Amino acid sequence: MLTAIADALKMPRIRGFIADRCGSVFAEFAVAMPVLIILILGGVEVGRYVLLHQKLNRLAATTSDLVSQAQSISQADLDQIFLAANEVMSPFELGAEGVVIVSSVSATGGNPPEIDWQSSGGGSGAGSSSIGSSGGAANLPAGFTVRDGENVIVAEVIFDFTPEFFPDVVSATQIAHHAINRPRFGSLSTLN
Repeated sequence: MLTAIADALKMPRIRGFIADRCGSVFAEFAVAMPVLIILILGGVEVGRYVLLHQKLNRLAATTSDLVSQAQSISQADLDQIFLAANEVMSPFELGAEGVVIVSSVSATGGNPPEIDWQSSGGGSGAGSSSIGSSGGAANLPAGFTVRDGENVIVAEVIFDFTPEFFPDVVSATQIAHHAINRPRFGSLSTLN
C-alpha cells in the first residue's frame, strides 16, 4: 500500500526506501532483545526461589530429625547440628539472611503446651520463632496437639530472600519453614 502511494506521488526514493528490507531483522532484534533478557533473568530468579524453598524445607526437616534422634541434647550438640546447616543449604548459605531455631515443646499436668527450651544458630539472621519464646506458651500449627506428658522438637528455618536480578522491582520476602518430630528415645524437655 505504501509503495502504491509512493508510485502515485512519483517519489522513487521513498518507494525504494519502503521496499528495502535489509535492516528489518536488526530492528526486530532490537525490539525483542530486552523482552527476552527479562524473561530469561526472571526464569532464573524463579528457579532460584523454588530451589531455595526446597532447601529451607529440607533443612527444617533434617534439623528436627537430627535433634529428635538424640537420647539427651546439649548446647554443644546443637552447635554441631547448626554447623551442618550450611552443608544442607548448599549452594545457598544462611549467613546474615537466615537462622535455624530449635525448640522443645511439652505438655504436663493438663496444661497447654509450653516451650521448655529454645536455641538458634546456623546463621545470624534476625528471624524470630513463630511458636513463641522459651518458657512461654507454644503456638503450634492448627490441629497439632501435644498430649499430656509428651514432648516434641520443632525446627524452624527463617530466611530473608532478596532477588539477585530485580531487587528494586520485586520486594524482599521472608521465607519460613518448620518441621516437627517426636523424640525417639525419651523426652528432650531439658537442654543439658
